[in-house]
Amino acid sequence: MSQPTLEDAMEQVYASLQADNSDLDLHIAALKAALAEAGVKEAVFDPTRLPQGNRSGRKLMQAYFRQRGVTVTFASA
Repeated sequence: MSQPTLEDAMEQVYASLQADNSDLDLHIAALKAALAEAGVKEAVFDPTRLPQGNRSGRKLMQAYFRQRGVTVTFASA
């Protein structure tokens, strides 16, 4: 099976977050691999697409992803 592209991996994370974090750790691992393949150091997410796009939700997401080796930033509006 081939590696998902960075865009595909991010879409899987968005879908997982919308599905009450279903298989989130698996999608984070795929995102981490896609970031490494693309040579990108951080994933940039759109806070309007998150179930909890407020500040506390974003900080929680950053902390959870950081524990799994992925740096998360958010696009400005």
